Amino acid sequence: MTSAAGRLWGRLSASDFFGHSFQLAALAFLCFFPFLILVTSAVGSDAAKVLAGWLGLNQQAARAVAALFEPGPGSGTLTLVSALLLIAGAVAVAGTLQSWYQFLFEVPPRWWRDLAAQLTWLVALVAYSAAQAGVGATLPSLALRSLSGFVMALLFWWGTMRLLLTGTVTWRFLLPAALATSVGWTGLGLFSSRFFSATIVANEQKYGPVGVVMVILSWLVAVGVVIHLGAVVGRGYAQCRAARSRH
Repeated sequence: MTSAAGRLWGRLSASDFFGHSFQLAALAFLCFFPFLILVTSAVGSDAAKVLAGWLGLNQQAARAVAALFEPGPGSGTLTLVSALLLIAGAVAVAGTLQSWYQFLFEVPPRWWRDLAAQLTWLVALVAYSAAQAGVGATLPSLALRSLSGFVMALLFWWGTMRLLLTGTVTWRFLLPAALATSVGWTGLGLFSSRFFSATIVANEQKYGPVGVVMVILSWLVAVGVVIHLGAVVGRGYAQCRAARSRH
């Protein structure tokens, strides 16, 4: 009889979770980060601070990340075409995430509703990032920041799945996946705050800006793994619970 770990690995392999995680990392770095810079600049914030907050970096590591976002000469000029390209790139990231969830939860795509969900999710992501940064800056202890981060992540990922699946899967069925994703997301945040600062500083000293980029890409791949693992584990649990309730 196949073990639970074997079934989990089979589901993850069927979804090509590692390859998709690398795909998300590349798309996020090339397409979403420029969009993040544009949006944060428009509201008077700083994309480097948002990213440093996600990774839980100390001041020295945050300065190394900020150096990647320093504008060059003439960078203040933004044409309509370039703005549309930035938005299209961000939508591509949202579409990739949506296609994962549609595959994992066996939901067929619906073009117009899918596009509306992707655009709405981008707005929700920016709002979640701002709220996370604001709450994290006001709480004095790591325990409180972790607890508030977990609750906010749970609400965000639960709503993300419901939104990107265009309401075709019930809130109750999605709750285990949202819980599993939030646990992984919070754990990744604690891990990155503990280890990534020193790694970023060391890589910058050894390799320059490329070393910082390597760490950020590694974190983005880990984010993809967390999203996949949380959805697969949660869906498997929800299916088992539904099967037990029928007997």
